[in-house]
Amino acid sequence: MADLIPDIDSTMRRVVSRIETATAGLFGARDLPIYGVLRYHLGWAEQNFRPGVTDPGKRIRPLVCVLSCIACGGDGARAIPAAAAIELLHNFTLIHDDVQDRSVTRRHRATVWALWGDGQAINAGDALFAAAQLALLDTTGAGIDPALIVALSRDFNETVLRIVEGQVLDLGFEGRWDIGSDDYLRMIGGKTASLMAFSCRTGATLAGVMPELAARLGDFGRALGLGFQVRDDLLGIWGRSEVTGKPSADDIRRRKKSLPIVMLAGKAAPSDRDELKSIYARPAMDDDAVSRVLGLLAEYDVRRELEIVVADYHDAARDLLEHATPPGPAREQLEALVERLANRAF
Repeated sequence: MADLIPDIDSTMRRVVSRIETATAGLFGARDLPIYGVLRYHLGWAEQNFRPGVTDPGKRIRPLVCVLSCIACGGDGARAIPAAAAIELLHNFTLIHDDVQDRSVTRRHRATVWALWGDGQAINAGDALFAAAQLALLDTTGAGIDPALIVALSRDFNETVLRIVEGQVLDLGFEGRWDIGSDDYLRMIGGKTASLMAFSCRTGATLAGVMPELAARLGDFGRALGLGFQVRDDLLGIWGRSEVTGKPSADDIRRRKKSLPIVMLAGKAAPSDRDELKSIYARPAMDDDAVSRVLGLLAEYDVRRELEIVVADYHDAARDLLEHATPPGPAREQLEALVERLANRAF
């Protein structure tokens, strides 16, 4: 899998560089440091915009796009531009998500808004969204039928709407305690799983398979995405900072109603539920408050239940993959990715 990342990254760099070069001719590079901000967020530059390689993220979504293409009998090179578009789109959502969640760190570094303010972070996210569209159009260079590219572009933008809808639900859930697990899973089905589903569906489509088979790969991606997000929710509370790149129990400290908290609220006795609501209503979450929430989660055995949910989603993903693709090295790599995501360290 790692051998695919350089091709994906070089395509992303080429798109960003091409945009920056064209813009510099109009405005001058000094007047528009926004492209330095993009390079910083993407892990290609330091805070002063000088070149430097840091943690670029896992690149999971573009990897599953290319591997899905290969697993369905296609040429992986045909999926590289689309894979680059997917990763640029994902990073657009991360920048805006950090603004809305007030997250000050990502990938062990300060977030864009924390360094340059909300306005410039929104601009940077918008720029990455445009870059993602341009990267997807570069699929023409891979010899893909233009009509197919139009169809992919429509699916791409409909996926963006699912992501936005999920984020709207997520923000709307923050002040409510009547949210159940099904509501939460519906939200992450849009916010997180829809892009993973698109990645797999697109890879299969670019391999030239029938729409029914591409849809089955999309179902695999959806299950993988749901399992990924629930595992992320576990890590957001119980993960070590050196693994997550964020402070320990960061989701509790930010009073985030991730699935563990939603499940706790649904299981807790009325007095414990009232205490939880009172803690989350405080203006700041000190260490004692965090410890008490962790104690309640342990008392109601929430972590064990969530680990079962994660295992079920990844089992479903394995089953869907087995029935959607023939045996071969690409499927083995996808299976290995499922295992890695299912067992991400705490």
